[in-house]
Amino acid sequence: MDAAAKKAAAEKAASGLGQQMGMMFRALRGSPVARTLVALGVTVVAVIVATAYGQIQLNSWNKPFYDALSRRDLHDFMYQLGVFFVIATAILILNVAQRWLVEMLKLKLRQGIVHDLLRDWMLPRRAFWLANAGGPMGVNPDQRMHEDARKLCELSADLGTGLLQAGILFGIFAGVLWTLSNGFTVRFHDRDYEIPGFMLWAAVTYAALGSLLSYWVGKSLIWRNSDRYAREADLRFSLVRINEHLDGISLAAGEEDERRRVEMHLDNVLRATRRLVRGLTNLTWVTAGFGWITIVAPILVAAPLYFSGKISFGGLMQAAAAFTQAQSSLRWFVDNFSIIADWRATLQRVASFRYALSTTEDMSELDSRITYVEGEPGTITINDLQIVSPSGSDMLKETRVVVKAGERVLIVGAPGTGKTLLFRALAGLWPWGGGSIARPKDEEMLYLPTGTPYLPRGSLKEVLAYPLEVDRFPDEGFTRSLQRLGLERLVPLLNETRRWDRELSQDEQLGLALARIVMQAPPWLLIDDMLGGLDDQAMERVVDIFSHELEHTSIIHIGRAAQARDPMFNRVLHLVPAPVALRAIPGGQAE
Repeated sequence: MDAAAKKAAAEKAASGLGQQMGMMFRALRGSPVARTLVALGVTVVAVIVATAYGQIQLNSWNKPFYDALSRRDLHDFMYQLGVFFVIATAILILNVAQRWLVEMLKLKLRQGIVHDLLRDWMLPRRAFWLANAGGPMGVNPDQRMHEDARKLCELSADLGTGLLQAGILFGIFAGVLWTLSNGFTVRFHDRDYEIPGFMLWAAVTYAALGSLLSYWVGKSLIWRNSDRYAREADLRFSLVRINEHLDGISLAAGEEDERRRVEMHLDNVLRATRRLVRGLTNLTWVTAGFGWITIVAPILVAAPLYFSGKISFGGLMQAAAAFTQAQSSLRWFVDNFSIIADWRATLQRVASFRYALSTTEDMSELDSRITYVEGEPGTITINDLQIVSPSGSDMLKETRVVVKAGERVLIVGAPGTGKTLLFRALAGLWPWGGGSIARPKDEEMLYLPTGTPYLPRGSLKEVLAYPLEVDRFPDEGFTRSLQRLGLERLVPLLNETRRWDRELSQDEQLGLALARIVMQAPPWLLIDDMLGGLDDQAMERVVDIFSHELEHTSIIHIGRAAQARDPMFNRVLHLVPAPVALRAIPGGQAE
């Protein structure tokens, strides 16, 4: 079996209900809230058992109450009313306690699962690899960790508690039904035939019929719900993307085109919702039909005992109440099938996302990949580097490169080569290709990707210190770095928290990114074609910074051929198309 077939087999094995539930249990078992979840679960079980005991007492109360009513015994009637209020008050307190416990269980489940997903997603380079590894798992991870995880936890708590309660109540009232209908006989051809516990078998048969019919009618709700969630995620992502790029859309007069795209996603959501509505409507024929029949079914089943004189009127009401409790427990599947389908769909989405997170680093399905190792301090060594993408394969013309501390190296790319992919490969983000990269051990490297730099949400101090803590740097360091980049106007705003990506121009955002480098003064700096976009004044400032504040910082700049004459660089390397392409294509694609 080849690597691709093994991966497909593993994914199929992880798609089963048991495997997915096991995956979620393992995530919760290793979470900080594991003990709290166990304590809540045990307490919920205790409350449900106590409630079931109260239900037994309430069922037993039916016989003396209705017998007193049939005898017109006012004294006994008032006494039984008092008993009822005592039992009902106790059950009410237990119901309130159960509701609080279940809501806390939802909260802790969500805390455990989301923390687990977030921890795996935010491992170094994991989110990037997942987004670029192909397939649907890297699409809309926010939806899976926010909305899907929330629904999964809430539905799991509600359904799990309901199933447990139904099981306990059935176990209790099955015995009541067996006792009440024990010794029932049916006369056939002048002969009596005894049917022990016939009311219990009637309840089981009735509920089984409803469950099978519900499953047959509603099984398509699982994929209908899953499809709807995927379409909803696409619509929300489309709206968020518009909100994040309002300037560009408005300047390009692209509102009409964006509206068309959003309407397309909305149409997909509406189509998926209509399919779900049809499925729910069909299921309602079953659930509502059985609900109406259930109104008279307990009396009809218990009537033979009453008319044969084996039970009193109070006994009839007790038997009917016991049948209702037992049958309600058994028809839990019927009543909750649409919710079960919804839960199954969310479990599938969350578990498949977690499976993708846990297997993203497994590159065994690739025929080749770049090898990353820790090298000697003060040295980056690159051997036979080749970068592969679905559109082609590029390589460094120089088969062995050793960059020493303090060097300023320029890498120029031939037309059509993937300079950004080379940047990602050197940064460790793009492992698809061949050769090896030895990075200096225990030495920090900062990166300047092409385009608008990323500015985290927070104060300007947090932006400049990112990803380190603010208190690691003196206050004068923040001020000096801004002044050095000509951003003096931002100094009074260092403690302000705003949407800096909205308030600052692109040049100012780039200046902030450079100010961060000035303040942190890393030993290594990797730049993706950023310097070529600077005007002469800004370039003079950057060159001066590289000559003074960053004189000890080693720089690898991926740029343009025209920069090869720049005296700032003491060596030039070349990125060229590879004559023989490797077959290591992300996402399992082949050239």
